[in-house]
Amino acid sequence: MEEIKVANVKCDGCVATIRDGLAGLPGVKETSVDIPTGVVRVIGEGIDRSGLEAKLRELGYPPQTR
Repeated sequence: MEEIKVANVKCDGCVATIRDGLAGLPGVKETSVDIPTGVVRVIGEGIDRSGLEAKLRELGYPPQTR
């Protein structure tokens, strides 16, 4: 599982955009997003974190530093 805190998550539409955008990436089985915290949780096997982060930036939800 990977957890990435992102910016700009404000509504269910944001959640759908993230979930749909990450669904096609290799190894991704399930994605959930917590709106209040902006944390994206991705479950799967062989997930490439840098690929997730790049896709999130492309979707308009840049990863935040911890």
